[in-house]
Amino acid sequence: MKIKKGDTILVTTGKDKGKKGKVVQAFNDKNKIAVENVNLKKKSVRPKKSGEKGQIVEFPAPLHVSNVILVCPKCMTAAKVGYKVTDKNKKRFCKKCNKEI
Repeated sequence: MKIKKGDTILVTTGKDKGKKGKVVQAFNDKNKIAVENVNLKKKSVRPKKSGEKGQIVEFPAPLHVSNVILVCPKCMTAAKVGYKVTDKNKKRFCKKCNKEI
C-alpha cells in the first residue's frame, strides 16, 4: 500500500470529496485508511460505571485507498507515488517533482 500513517491525502470520491486530511491509521490487510475529520460516523457508547451517562462519540470510519490520492509534502499537490529501489531500500517518490517523500 502506497499510503502510510502520517501522510496527507486528498479525498477524490464520495461525500467528502475535496477534503484534505492526515492519515490516523492504516489497515494494510484490508487496503483501508482512517483519516482525521473525514468520513465521520457517530456511535452510542453505554455508561461503564453506575451513575455515568452514555455518550455519542464521533470517529473517522475507514476509507478505501482507491478513493484517495497522496499530497506531496514538497510540491503540495496531489500526485502519484512511485518507488525507487536501491540495494536494500525501497523509497517512495513524487512523480510530479521527482523528490523523495
